[in-house]
Amino acid sequence: QVQLVQSGGGLVPAGGSLTLSCAASETIFSSNWMGWYRQAPGRQRELVARIRRGRDPDYLVSVYGRFTISRDNAKKTVYLQMNRLEPDYTAVYYCHTRHWGIDRWGPGNQVPLSS
Repeated sequence: QVQLVQSGGGLVPAGGSLTLSCAASETIFSSNWMGWYRQAPGRQRELVARIRRGRDPDYLVSVYGRFTISRDNAKKTVYLQMNRLEPDYTAVYYCHTRHWGIDRWGPGNQVPLSS
């Protein structure tokens, strides 16, 4: 089964930037979504951004213009560039894809923001 390996989390000051990476152990069809969700303490997991071939990326409204998702299919990797981070963006960020009809999740990156 496909594994998603995440990297790039860590403490960031408010207003700072951070890039998350997620590498798949197998090729994910470019027509399949790859994306990022986040879960803040006491809140439900929510979609942050996702990308697939042939469609404009989807973004959570509150991160539009701050976050950029990109994908390198040759490297089987999806990235999330996060700029102008705010304290309430503190959450665990999870990589996600759907591979052969099965949801696959990365282990999560803790992104704590310092005010």
